[in-house]
Order: sequence, then structure tokens, then C-alpha cells
Amino acid sequence: MNAELISVGTELLLGEIVNTNAQYISTQLAVLGISVYYQTTVGDNRDRLLSALSAAFERSDIVILTGGLGPTADDITKEMVADFFGLKLVRDNESEQRIKDYFKRINSNAVPSNFKQADMPEECIILENNNGTAPGGIIEKDGKIAVFLPGPPSEMKPMFEESVFPFLREKSPERLYSREINTFGIGESKLEEMLKPIMTGQTDPTIAPYAKDSGVMLRLTTKAKTEEEANRRFDPVEEQIRKIAGDIIYGYGAEELQDSVYKLLKEKNLKIATAESCTGGMLGEFLTSVPGISEFYEMGVITYSNDMKIKLLGVSAQTLDEYGAVSEQTAKEMASGVLRVSGADIGVGITGIAGPGGGSEEKPVGLVYVGIADSKGGVECRRLTLAGNRDRIRRVTVKNALNAVRLKIADF
Repeated sequence: MNAELISVGTELLLGEIVNTNAQYISTQLAVLGISVYYQTTVGDNRDRLLSALSAAFERSDIVILTGGLGPTADDITKEMVADFFGLKLVRDNESEQRIKDYFKRINSNAVPSNFKQADMPEECIILENNNGTAPGGIIEKDGKIAVFLPGPPSEMKPMFEESVFPFLREKSPERLYSREINTFGIGESKLEEMLKPIMTGQTDPTIAPYAKDSGVMLRLTTKAKTEEEANRRFDPVEEQIRKIAGDIIYGYGAEELQDSVYKLLKEKNLKIATAESCTGGMLGEFLTSVPGISEFYEMGVITYSNDMKIKLLGVSAQTLDEYGAVSEQTAKEMASGVLRVSGADIGVGITGIAGPGGGSEEKPVGLVYVGIADSKGGVECRRLTLAGNRDRIRRVTVKNALNAVRLKIADF
């Protein structure tokens, strides 16, 4: 089954209201295994709305409309739906009484136009509105289904969850299941090329890469009757992906790099400390966003000036004079210094040029060094050459630092 969404309201076309209804309904339909191929926004105009309905039903089994159920003359959604199916509007006594009760409850008087909302298409399944005055409805006729819902999200969402979702679930025996695999350290096109032997000809489950701020996410998708059935399809495909992608995979779903680092720290009972310059504490901020990290995060220090790098971390003045604050040597000494001061198992040192000024031909904006020292005596450094504004450079630096830490702990 496939569906189309029609959002009704001139205010949407003018940009006065952000259309969050279409996003919400699309995600709910995906859960039900119902595909959405088109979304339409149309103003409060009879001819254009009727034309949108005709086009939608030519290509879709289900059309869900939101908005245009109010009491004023320009609220015409259910009237046009009734016209499309050749149905009359009739007064629904229960809806009329609910409207009366609503106005009594708020200590106000209803005007005659309010009861326009109780006029519903004949043969319509009436959907109660427990959060407003406009009932919704479902019409099932000639192999097509029309659903009309109020526009305010505070009324639409409860009505969808209470009435529409259960109705459509009965019509769709299979649901859409997804498994999201998160990767870091490789671009979308390169990852797709790497996985081409698997993705070519793979139809169930489908595999699709999506670029995110924290790397590339691979989404496996299938339609199945149960979660167990879906997992039986996902597992062998994921195993193939892991054999090719290896350690660039760090987690699933909403899991971020800092979550992966926390899990590894906990699993191996290790402690970490950080020393930051250009990122200004952002690495510490990301780490401390994870509940429970306090057991494994010893300390974080921001050593912006060279003096503080020397006094707090023991970075050599000779190193700073010879190589500069932004250098592999300084990053390594920062990592080793915070490791020594904290007594942690892993020490991280970050130094670089976030911009927009301060760069040179030899050391341009976006040049960053991430040093990692460990209690076994090892120390290494990663050189990053990043592009973008100041905020992006800092954030991408932190993501790369977290990934480097993740890989270090995995081998610890």
C-alpha cells in the first residue's frame, strides 16, 4: 500500500506555519510499512484542493489530509473530500453534543458556525477529537481510503495515534523495520564503493548510506510481519558489512561516538583525561553528555596559552619554541602531560587553528593535531586538515578525537 499526504492551509504556503504534521505522519506510516511517495501542500481553495485530491487518488491507495476542519468558511477539507466521493454532509449528533460540552467546559458560548464542524460525510468513520472541537474522519470507498485530520499538531497527533494508526495497522499486515549501523572515518561515496559487492542487487533488505554529522549511517530496511523475521534478514547482511567495513563501525541507531567511548571505557575499566586548546573544552563537553561517564573521566583542562601548557601540563618550552603550539610534538606532550597529572589510562591532547584568522601558508586554518598517550607508554598523534567555519572545525576535531580514542581503547 502507498499513501499521499495533503496539507491544507494557505498559511503553510506563506510560511507562517512550519509543516511538522507531514513529517510526523510519514514516520508513522513508515512504521506501518506504508510507503509515502508524494506530499502536497495546497491553499484553502476549492478547485485546487479538489484537483490535488484527484491527482493523489490516481497514484495512491490512501490519502491523508490535515487542516481545513475549522468552523470558518475557508475550512473546506471535508467538504471537498465528500464532493470527491459523491457523498452528502450530514449532522452528527454526537459530534454536535461534544462541541456543546466543550464550550460549556470553557465557560463560553458556541456560535452557529462552530456546529459546521459536526457536519460529516455520510458513510464516514468519525474520529473523536479529545483535544479540540473538530472531529476527524475516515472514508473507505471504491478501494480507496481518505483520512482527514485537524491541523493543530496537539489535536492531530493524539487522533492519529488513538484512531488512525490502529485502523491502518489492520490494513497492512507487514511493518517496515530498520537497522541503522553507524560508521566514522570514511565518506559516503567511498563507503558505498567499498560495499558495492553487497549493495549491487541487494533488494531485501535494502542498504542505503546517509551522511551525518557524526559519520555515515547505513540503514538496512525490510518489510516483515515480526521483528524476529526482520532480524533474520538483517543479521547475515550486517555480518557481510562488518567483514568489509571492520572497525569503522562504531554503533547502532542513535548511538554517538561518545557513547561508544563510554561503553569501551566501562567494559575495560579504564579512565580518561583530556587537555584541549582550540576546541576549548568541547571534547570534555561531549564526553560528559553521557550519563555515568564520571566514573571514567578523571579531568579536563583547557590550556589555551603556551604558559599554561608549560605550567599545567609540563609541555617543554623548547618544543613550543622549535615547533610551535600547533604541532605534532606539542599535541603529544599535552596528551602525556594530562595523563601524568591525572593518573588516567588514556590522555588526549588537542591543539590546532580553528580560525577564522591566525593561519599561515605553513599552518593553515583547519590544521589540528590530536595526541593520544596511554599508561603503557605509548603516544601517537593524528594530523587533521579540516575545512569550514570555526564551529565546524572544532566539532569535527572532537569527533575525530573521540574516534581515535575509541580505536585506542579497543586495542588496549
